[in-house]
Amino acid sequence: MRRAALVMHMIVGSLAAAAHAGPSPQASPSATPASTPAPPTTASVMAAATAADWRPLDPENTLYLELSTGRVIIEIAPAFAPNHAANVKALVREGYFDGLTINRVQDNYVVQWGDANERAARRPVKTAKETLPGEFDQAMSAAIPFTPSPDGDVYAAEAGWSLGFPAARDPRTGRTWIPYCYGVLGTARGAATDSGGGPQLFVIIGHSPRHLDRNYTAFGRVLKGIELLSTLPRGSGGLGFYEKAEQRVPIQRVRVAADVPEAERTPLQVLRTDTATFKSLVMARRTRTEPGFQYPVGRIEVCNVPIPVK
Repeated sequence: MRRAALVMHMIVGSLAAAAHAGPSPQASPSATPASTPAPPTTASVMAAATAADWRPLDPENTLYLELSTGRVIIEIAPAFAPNHAANVKALVREGYFDGLTINRVQDNYVVQWGDANERAARRPVKTAKETLPGEFDQAMSAAIPFTPSPDGDVYAAEAGWSLGFPAARDPRTGRTWIPYCYGVLGTARGAATDSGGGPQLFVIIGHSPRHLDRNYTAFGRVLKGIELLSTLPRGSGGLGFYEKAEQRVPIQRVRVAADVPEAERTPLQVLRTDTATFKSLVMARRTRTEPGFQYPVGRIEVCNVPIPVK
C-alpha cells in the first residue's frame, strides 16, 4: 500500500512540475505552422514566365499552309525525321502543294492534303523524292533532350517533351519519337513502309490516336490555325474522303517561312520544354486547382499538356 502511494506521489509531483515549467515548445500557442505554398495554376505559371523561357521559331523549319480562310503555321522537327523534314521542304520550295487540295477530313481523326488524282495522273515531283523509307523513330541522343512526364504512359516506356514537341522513348532500345497528339503532322503512305515521303500529309484533329506512333512518320505540329483545319466539313466517303471534287478545300500555297519576306511572316514564340517553368506548367496541368475543379486528379498524360505559343 505504501509503495502504491509512493508511485502516486511521484506522478502528481511530475505533473505539477510540468505545469510549473509551462507548455512545451511544440504546444506553444505562439508557434505558427509553416504555410503550404499554393499549387501553381496555368495562369500563374505563364504570368511568371520570363523571356528566357521562350524561343522564337526557326523560319527554316516553319511552314505556312495558306488557305482562303487564313494561315496554318506548322513547325517541323528535323531531329525526329531529318529526311522527311528535308524532303517536305523541297516539295514546298518546288511549289508541289500550291493549288492542290485538302481531300480528307475524318471526324475525330485527321485532315489530309495532297494530290487527289490517281497515281498515274498525279502531279509529278521535280526536285524532291516521291517516296522515302519511314522514319518512325530516332536514336536517343543529346541532340534530342527529354523532359520526362511525372506519370507513366500506356504506349511507351517513357513519355515527355522535347524541343517543343510531345515525345516518347524506350531506354531499353534507345529509340525516341513524336507521339500522335492533337495537331501533330504526319506523312500518309500505303501499306509499304517506304511508300510515303511527304506528297501526302495529315494533321491530327481528334482524340490522340497513339496507335499511329511509330507506324507513320511524325515530324511536326500545328502551332497556329488548327481551327482552320478542325472545323472543315467532314468527308462523307470512306475514311472521311470527299466524294466530289467541288467538296475539296483548295490550298492556295505552302511556303517555308524563311522564303517569305520578314514583313509577311507571323512572329511566334514557343515555350521551351527544357525549363523549370515548363515543369511547373506540367504540374499545374497535372493537379488542376482552378475554380470548377472539384477533384484534382494528380496525373497527366503527355498529350494533355498543350505547349504554349504566343
